[in-house]
Amino acid sequence: MADENAVEFIDSIPDGEGARRATELFAKTYGYQPAGVWDAPGRVNLIGEHTDYNAGLCLPIALPHRTFIALAPRQDAQARVVSSINPGSVATAELEGLEAGGVKGWAAYPVGVAWAMRQAELPVQGFDAAFVSCVPLGSGLSSSAAMTCSTALALDDVYSLGYGSSDEGRVTLISMAIASENDMAGASTGGLDQNASMRCQAGKALLLDCKPGLTPLENVSQQDFDLAARGLELLVVDTCAPHQLNDGQYAARRATCEQAAAKLGVENLRQVADTIAASAGDDPSARRQGLQEALDRLPDPVEVKRVRHVVTEIWRVTDFVRAFAAGDMAESGRLFNASHDSLRDDYQVTVPELDLAVDTAREEGAYGARMTGGGFGGSIIALVDAGRSREIAQKIADRFARKGFNQPRALAAVAAKPAERVA
Repeated sequence: MADENAVEFIDSIPDGEGARRATELFAKTYGYQPAGVWDAPGRVNLIGEHTDYNAGLCLPIALPHRTFIALAPRQDAQARVVSSINPGSVATAELEGLEAGGVKGWAAYPVGVAWAMRQAELPVQGFDAAFVSCVPLGSGLSSSAAMTCSTALALDDVYSLGYGSSDEGRVTLISMAIASENDMAGASTGGLDQNASMRCQAGKALLLDCKPGLTPLENVSQQDFDLAARGLELLVVDTCAPHQLNDGQYAARRATCEQAAAKLGVENLRQVADTIAASAGDDPSARRQGLQEALDRLPDPVEVKRVRHVVTEIWRVTDFVRAFAAGDMAESGRLFNASHDSLRDDYQVTVPELDLAVDTAREEGAYGARMTGGGFGGSIIALVDAGRSREIAQKIADRFARKGFNQPRALAAVAAKPAERVA
């Protein structure tokens, strides 16, 4: 008899299998063969949470879990899309005359990419597409960016736009994917997800610098994150906790950070972090003293908490990059733990499910664990020895069952390759 508490463990789909499934769905739906199959990965942010809108640093990786799109161009301006989630339902849209927000539901994401390309006066007509994905929906692992980026790469290819073959060109495709999510689907996204899906490399983490004024080519660098070489893997657990980002909590924290920056006389909190670091160097006590002097200038205790998280989190990103490259897994794990504790205590964006999952992973031998994403639900990540992800995920599921929480789902990840053509 199957264990009713057995954790759902989501395996990635190999490229060949994903291409086969997408091609079969396409042919069954439209009655002919696609021009090709492309895929794009979901992503997870290793460290650097709530730093992006404070001009800080983030460190995402591409997941091995990907969205596959089989696509063919059309001679007219009609777009038709189907997904393996509901293979009997084909969504259609007319690109000619389409306006922002004119497509509802999931189809807004792929159709919006073609719409954005046409808005940019690129020579794009209609298309037929079929999607197959193993990126978990609603888990904070950016299934939407996997869809928009795979679509952008496919349209770039079939319409011979020429952007997908270079990193510089992919920046243009990223802008189309962002426009689709922001303007057609009405989803707020700043570009971290799309940059990760399009530009991450296997065995690397993408250090994304959100400082204003940097070009899209200046604001990223590839950093070592070869887990397999160190006998490690990244456990990702979607807590399946009800998301609470839509009640103004995210906007409130952003506003608090902006107010605090104004009181400190800076444009953003990144300037506070950089000024202290430049003066204190790598001396932890000097950094703490410099931070405390800045915090003492803020009369609001809530602002003190928020600023302390953002500044220390920006420092943790560069510290993590350095520690992992040096092979110091104890320090890498400690930084994961410190990040979560700061998000829990100072930024106050965790929920009981996130905290329990993190605590359990640590107790079961993870080097470190933290929530990832905006918080108020979503996923945690844990740095663990290779082969231990399922075991630890099951321990978390058992604890959830005893608490009456929703059953979580999990996956094991290494830093994977970017979006590409697979067939």
